[in-house]
Amino acid sequence: MNIYDMTYDDLVEYFKTLNLKPYRAKQLYDWLYVKRIKSFKEITNIKKEIVSKLENDFYFDKISILKKESAELVHKYLLKLSDGNTIEAVLMEHDYGTSLCISSEVGCNMGCKFCESGRIKKIRDVTAGEMVEEILVIESDLKIRISHIVIMGIGEPFDNYKNICKFIEIVNNSNGINIGSRHITISTCGIVPKIYEFSEFPYQVNLAISLHAPNDTLRNSLMPINKAYNLKELMKAIDNYIKKTNRRVTFEYIMLDKINDTYECALELASLLKGKNCYVNLIPYNETNNLGYKRSSKENILKFYDTLKKNKIAVTIRREFGRGISAACGQLKTMKEEA
Repeated sequence: MNIYDMTYDDLVEYFKTLNLKPYRAKQLYDWLYVKRIKSFKEITNIKKEIVSKLENDFYFDKISILKKESAELVHKYLLKLSDGNTIEAVLMEHDYGTSLCISSEVGCNMGCKFCESGRIKKIRDVTAGEMVEEILVIESDLKIRISHIVIMGIGEPFDNYKNICKFIEIVNNSNGINIGSRHITISTCGIVPKIYEFSEFPYQVNLAISLHAPNDTLRNSLMPINKAYNLKELMKAIDNYIKKTNRRVTFEYIMLDKINDTYECALELASLLKGKNCYVNLIPYNETNNLGYKRSSKENILKFYDTLKKNKIAVTIRREFGRGISAACGQLKTMKEEA
């Protein structure tokens, strides 16, 4: 088994089966995530017979960097998994720290029309351990510590729910990578049953909803998930989540020229979200050669922003990163596969 797939509690139980004390889990987590060993042979404070047992029962999975593109304050990676499949991750530098956007699946079955990742059919889930490795390999490459995690890369996180929850447990543990719950954000396009389930999740991570349209007709045309779970059902699930967790929800809204960026759309969006503990993140669209959508003009984005503000909706315009590189999610992967 991949050692990075083991939670702290998993290791406590593992060492119990060997009649060893729970503190061995803390020792091993320290070697894995503080000292960042690449082989069990590097361990010096655990008996050799125990190290041999670890070598027999676990392995160090390896993901590698196939391609890296960098621009001001951003680094985009195409990563190769041990089975040859590829995923992407993006490191962004902010004034509050560094955030890494990671992938949760190899491909995606959600099929959002404006999304480059939507052209890549899902092959398999990314394991919890592989998601951990996305952090480790990029921290090692850039010689930094990542302070924030966004699960918003290739794939729909709630379509890989168990691995996502396990990943959060691993990276949040204070004996390991120790990324705070409130520094972790999960984005979903709206798998309603999982939103209800997530409202019971014990870690105080942030929830973002990829909304991108203020009514069912438009959202149906952009996001097939809306045909399964319409806006009424989605908002009911969000209201339940806010009531149970008392946490603010982010609504992501990609600005598409002459499609969802009109004054009427802004008014509809304000009406849809009125009274909710939320804010809207307006995202300038990253255009690709493969999809026919265009980014909204700066003027229209600002008008949309002003309309929401005037209607008392908290709103931000996301800072752009890496417009000069292959910035669209999935773009590096599709470029490689279609070369």
